[in-house]
Amino acid sequence: MEVTGSLMIECEQRLSNLYTESHSWLLQAAYKVTKNKMEAEDIVSELYEYLHKKQNKKLFWGNSYNLLYCTKYIKHRYINKTKKLNRTSYVEEIYETNEEDIPYNTEKDIAIQKCYDDVLAELKRLEGTKSWPQSKIFQLYFYSDKTLDEVAKDIKISKSTVFLSVKKIRQHLKKLLDNP
Repeated sequence: MEVTGSLMIECEQRLSNLYTESHSWLLQAAYKVTKNKMEAEDIVSELYEYLHKKQNKKLFWGNSYNLLYCTKYIKHRYINKTKKLNRTSYVEEIYETNEEDIPYNTEKDIAIQKCYDDVLAELKRLEGTKSWPQSKIFQLYFYSDKTLDEVAKDIKISKSTVFLSVKKIRQHLKKLLDNP
């Protein structure tokens, strides 16, 4: 909804009237809901901001805004804030364990990296043999996050061919390399 200049001026005038005529009443209504003076002031100020941004003719009443709507807004805004605050709970306790820290295993990391490099080298070597199509299909699957079906659609071959090629290369790599 596009706001024209005359509607903006009218909304500002009605907001001014709402403040002068009903501000203390709105504060009391908000205090009745929140039981806290500061929260009541915050919610009433949020109401004014909302009405200023919204600029909706349907909320007009007399020369101000609909007070029933304003009180409902205050009540629901407080309820939603309370629900949101109750969703998160902060735990102040720090749990101490008697378990000792396990140091990072760099040797295993190096072994995994070496195995990965060996896989890459073997795939590169297979490109020079009669198994080069299976190697290429495996690489398309292995280096991407695509499924077997997506790989088959991309290169326009059957799913079973892709599956069998990937299976064959996996078995070959399992026989050839030790997985750490």
